[in-house]
Amino acid sequence: MSDMLYFDHAATTPVHPRVLEAMTPYLTQVFGNPSSVHGAGREARKALEQARDAIASFMGAEAQSLIFTSGGTEADNMAIIGGAMAQRERGRHVITTQIEHHAVLHACEYLEQAGFDVTYLPVDETGSVRMEDLQQAVRPDTVLVSIMYGNNEVGTIQPIVEIGNFLREKGIIFHTDAVQAFGVLPFQVSELPVDMLSVSAHKINGPKGVGALYLGRKIPVSPILHGGSQERKRRAGTENLAGIVGFAEATKVAAEERADRVAKYEQMKAVMLAVWQEANIAYHVNGHPEHVLPHILNVSFPGVHTETMLMNLDLVGIAAASGSACTSGSLELSHVLVAMKLADEIARSAIRFSFGITNTVDEAKQAAQAVAQIVSRLARSK
Repeated sequence: MSDMLYFDHAATTPVHPRVLEAMTPYLTQVFGNPSSVHGAGREARKALEQARDAIASFMGAEAQSLIFTSGGTEADNMAIIGGAMAQRERGRHVITTQIEHHAVLHACEYLEQAGFDVTYLPVDETGSVRMEDLQQAVRPDTVLVSIMYGNNEVGTIQPIVEIGNFLREKGIIFHTDAVQAFGVLPFQVSELPVDMLSVSAHKINGPKGVGALYLGRKIPVSPILHGGSQERKRRAGTENLAGIVGFAEATKVAAEERADRVAKYEQMKAVMLAVWQEANIAYHVNGHPEHVLPHILNVSFPGVHTETMLMNLDLVGIAAASGSACTSGSLELSHVLVAMKLADEIARSAIRFSFGITNTVDEAKQAAQAVAQIVSRLARSK
């Protein structure tokens, strides 16, 4: 793995050395259950609440509004299923988009089986939701809207503030999946018109298996896990203390390095595009040209099938992706690119490069040159 050029940080990231160091004592020495009343339990509880304070502070939230989960998927499920179920007497209509992560889409499908009506909003060719589509979709029985902050495949950033302000006026609860935006976009939850927001540690160089749901005051959510009274009776189960401590450290590192990281990612994008332009190969950048996450570059090379490109890149030690890691392995077209109504040859040749802390600008150039060589070689062999 050491000599592999890894450009799949949107799928998962390596654990930062500082995160590993912060976690180690909670795997070896401080192993008490945070719910226990003895000294070991109190020590664990103190660490848990310090971590909650640190993460809440980073995202501009009150500490008590943060519920720890097993990751972004559980946070999304809790927000959507828990939020809808808590309001089912008020109404049974939910709105989301066609380009959400499967953690949101499958949660919505579950609600449909439970008797809810779900509207899946279309997007334009840049992957953006149109406000008029949302406005037209709202009904008197609409109780919940879930629209992601930044897309995990093409990086398009949605107009969250505009959407949230409109929904506030209507008195409709708004959830956003901010798993990809967290740590790269400088947002403060206290300044956003959102009621629920999902985040995950392993996308920001924290450990896998831990995430959180921001839950605004007085927002009704029925628990989806049943057992103990952890997390103020909102999420049963012993907290993943070491993971949560690691999550807190990852947010601290992200806070210190965010501006530098973003500048580096923008430079990587520019370098890759310059290489392809100079090599005079056909390429098409997918997603919004301006409102896009800095660490994601989704690009198509017409004439070269996605799987062929990924295989060829893998052979030269470069890891990229076809979109969502949760669906890689299937040869189906990305639901995001299908929703964007891209031409077939664009959709079938799309590759996602996603940048992270281990990458250098030189590596980005190397990867782009490898792509150019593969495209040229395959063109010659036809």
